[in-house]
Amino acid sequence: MELIPLTPVDRRENLRADCSRCVGLCCVALAFARSADFAFTKDAGEPCVNLDDDYRCVIHPELRSRGFKGCTVFDCFGAGQKVTQHTFDGASWRDDPRVRESMFAVFPLVRQLQEMLWYLADAAGRPEAEPLRSELERAYRETEALTAAAPDDIRALDLDALREALSGMLGRASELVRAATPASPAAQRIEPGADLMGADLAGQDLRGANLRGAWLIAADLRSSDLSNADVLGADFRDAELGGALLESTLYLTQFQVNAATGDDTTMLPDSVTRPTHWRR
Repeated sequence: MELIPLTPVDRRENLRADCSRCVGLCCVALAFARSADFAFTKDAGEPCVNLDDDYRCVIHPELRSRGFKGCTVFDCFGAGQKVTQHTFDGASWRDDPRVRESMFAVFPLVRQLQEMLWYLADAAGRPEAEPLRSELERAYRETEALTAAAPDDIRALDLDALREALSGMLGRASELVRAATPASPAAQRIEPGADLMGADLAGQDLRGANLRGAWLIAADLRSSDLSNADVLGADFRDAELGGALLESTLYLTQFQVNAATGDDTTMLPDSVTRPTHWRR
């Protein structure tokens, strides 16, 4: 059977949050602590006081000014609507107490699975990864099937083992993609997991760099070129991305983009949305 090519666009709707089809799971199931990202502490399973009866945030337009920067960064990769509409057939934790505990336990697990799907879709959509396309497609379908499992089956999954099994495949895809872009001396000096917090990387040619797991907190990446760079797991919190070239950055997620600071000159792939809190 001929395989259907995967691209980020093909999978975008299934891997993008649709809050209108969710029951506010990120506002209830998850815990957060008073910090620079959250104005107060909330336990897991406790509804946020800003969540209304229609599962909407009553201060959504003012989240950042009201001390809830973390809410504007979070992205569930579409896990919210999948758990609500499919795993629990449209049931709500508010209307059916019997599903409450199970729903809250399943949501973060499905989010992890959806994130894995994001990486697999990205890798399989790259022409350079053609030698691995069948393997990536098979892994995508198998992982997607796990998201459609019954709640108890999802809770029994060994996600660490699954993540480890996929890591090698995604790493091989990364090597193929990055090999197509001759790395500059600056890119070659960077190793996976590098501590680049606050680093001045403005205007740097980082094409094909392996930034997997790198600490880029508050790094200056303005006008830098990250074409075909691998950023899986890289921490972009408060990184400056104004004018940066990210159109073909590998494994870039909405979560990473939300955590950074950019502007209208930042070049992003079609698979992510420009955050409303970015500078105009």
